[in-house]
Amino acid sequence: MSGGASVQTPDSAIGLLAGWGRFPVLVAQAIKRRGGRVCCVALRDHADPVLEQFCDEFQWMGIAKMGGHMRFFRKHDVRRMTMAGKVFKSQVLFSGPVLWRHLPDWTCFRTLAPLLLARRRDTRDDSLLLTITNAYLARGIDVCPATELAPELLVKPGNLTRRQSGTTQRRDIEFGWQIAKQMGGLDIGQSITVKDGTVLAVEAIEGTDACIERTGALCPRGGWTLIKVAKPNQDMRFDVPTIGPRTIRKVAQAGGTAIVVEADKTIVVDEAETIRLAEALGIVVHAAAAVSVAAAA
Repeated sequence: MSGGASVQTPDSAIGLLAGWGRFPVLVAQAIKRRGGRVCCVALRDHADPVLEQFCDEFQWMGIAKMGGHMRFFRKHDVRRMTMAGKVFKSQVLFSGPVLWRHLPDWTCFRTLAPLLLARRRDTRDDSLLLTITNAYLARGIDVCPATELAPELLVKPGNLTRRQSGTTQRRDIEFGWQIAKQMGGLDIGQSITVKDGTVLAVEAIEGTDACIERTGALCPRGGWTLIKVAKPNQDMRFDVPTIGPRTIRKVAQAGGTAIVVEADKTIVVDEAETIRLAEALGIVVHAAAAVSVAAAA
């Protein structure tokens, strides 16, 4: 793992492997504010085109062109890189033959074939991302957490909204937190929805948005809580829990009334807008420290 050095000089070239969402845009902006040069590989069908405005070097590439990603970074003298943004794993791995859809280059095939083609396949997020990370490290490119480059995006403990959880919600938080942590430890997902001491839905490969939508269908009377936590041994170089305005809208549309995330290990995208929207839609947002959940409940 990266040793924690910050971006210090205008000549620092930081590689950004960008997936879906606003998070990669915010990371690119943070690198620029700190005087770094952003060299971005934007994953086709995932990354936001607006990213190009904030990057010194920019290239669209397919998700399976790992060798191309590495050559791009080496060409621009990148010694440190980070990954930011969601990759839709279900679309990549399970919506048709992987080889036919994505035409992986040789580096990608050689790196991931042991996981994807072995008799005992292992396509868990941590297994795939750690294998990719180690491939970069083997080529002399350090992989650092995006939160190291933009630490201000990590949410601090406390209520983000003026409205606070009621007694029933606090019991659901205490109940659901431990279950969500156990799920994370099994590398299943990071989010669950809870109401009246019952788990309504569990996030798996489909992602948080689909979990929220499914909860709305299962619990039409609403009033449920979304709990999103980091894995017990979260590798902050990848797969960091994230919420933002889109999460607030989804929860409100599906009848949820509270969101609880883990402080100092969760990214809140566009925090001011997220809080404003939550206040307007009547959604409680609370960032809890793991050790304080039972006490707060």
